[in-house]
Amino acid sequence: MQVDIAIVGAGFTGLWTAHSLLNADPTLRVVILEREQVGYGASGRNGGWCSALFPTSWTRLVKAGGVSGARAMHAAMVDTVTEVGRVCADEAIEADFAHGGTIVLARSAAQLQRAGEEVATAQERGQSGLQLLDQSQALDVVNATSVLGATYTPNCAAVHPLKLVRGLADRVEALGATIYERSPVEEIRPGALATTSGSVRADVVVRATEGWTRDFVRRQIAPVYSLMVATEPLSVDIWEEIGLRRRETFSDGRHVVIYGQRTADDRLVFGGRGAPYHFGSAIRPAFDSHPEVFDMLKQTVREMFPALSGVRFTHAWGGPLGIARDWAASVGLDRTTGLAWAGGYVGDGVSTTNLAGRTLADLILSRDTDITRLPWVNHRSRSWEPEPLRWLGINAGLRAMNMADGEGAMSKDGRRALRQAGEEVIDAQMPVAYAMPEEV
Repeated sequence: MQVDIAIVGAGFTGLWTAHSLLNADPTLRVVILEREQVGYGASGRNGGWCSALFPTSWTRLVKAGGVSGARAMHAAMVDTVTEVGRVCADEAIEADFAHGGTIVLARSAAQLQRAGEEVATAQERGQSGLQLLDQSQALDVVNATSVLGATYTPNCAAVHPLKLVRGLADRVEALGATIYERSPVEEIRPGALATTSGSVRADVVVRATEGWTRDFVRRQIAPVYSLMVATEPLSVDIWEEIGLRRRETFSDGRHVVIYGQRTADDRLVFGGRGAPYHFGSAIRPAFDSHPEVFDMLKQTVREMFPALSGVRFTHAWGGPLGIARDWAASVGLDRTTGLAWAGGYVGDGVSTTNLAGRTLADLILSRDTDITRLPWVNHRSRSWEPEPLRWLGINAGLRAMNMADGEGAMSKDGRRALRQAGEEVIDAQMPVAYAMPEEV
């Protein structure tokens, strides 16, 4: 088979790339090959935050593109939230899109201090939208226990991720792309890819595999699991007590990330990180379920909202997200080989994938635009350490953040390390002089 563009992965990255390419040039021959089915990976399993959050630290963005580049990256992410909503409205993709913003609760003195520091820092950097709420203002949005204050940003929408990815796939096929499900790709190389049924030749090959990148590029992306639970539909009285009237997404200021939303059918969906990283970057269906983490999530959300004490949890699931060694998401095209990629979203991919898809389309079509000049374009992260260092370091970092949350307060230096996305914590566990004979 000969095509113009071959995309590996039918998740958000691959689908948004095809969507942007075909809207720009309907004559392009585009195929998407997927090992399982549309949205099988993180795209169909996430917490439904379409947000302006971007995983790469401000310091790294400034280093790559200066202050103006870092500000442009933030502005592009803010615009992307609106862009996803526009596509859903214009193309009749029913994804339960609700642009209600995000509230991050401060439920301890240490969290409240960090919230104030975060708002002040955002203002100094010229980042728009983030504001500090006092206790009364925060409780008016969401009535959780132990709330002292919060931060709020309008730059987030709640979505139903599986509805979004499937609706997007339908639109991409209507534009002329062909999606091949149950079509595992065994090898990606310049100008071609090999499948279990034959080869596909293409001018450009796009790797859009996120947590499954380990199948093609060793040690480029580490898959780390996040898990979720969902309640039965809640009564009007319970929602009147909890709040979230505009379907704001919510979290709190602990270091180990938690996240939740009110769904369009009035369930409360709640998730969190904290599941262990598996040796050798292993991904298995059995890892999607972790009873101890599910119990922890239920306990946490019931502690936050006592009105849920007698409520049934009807669903529980999980899946891997992708993390680069420097926690920096990237998008790029090697023009000498025709190989393109995007990923490393660290769980912030629902919106970032849209920006990635538009950027890849511009790069592939040789269009010099504002988004092709953003500092994440053509960034190359260094490789993760070989095992067992990778396993030791990542899990040590998770334990360190759990310990910090348990203690309730940290030193200034400790807070700074964790705000820098945990890389320093991991580095401390991985002596660079140590080498393994086999790379896993």
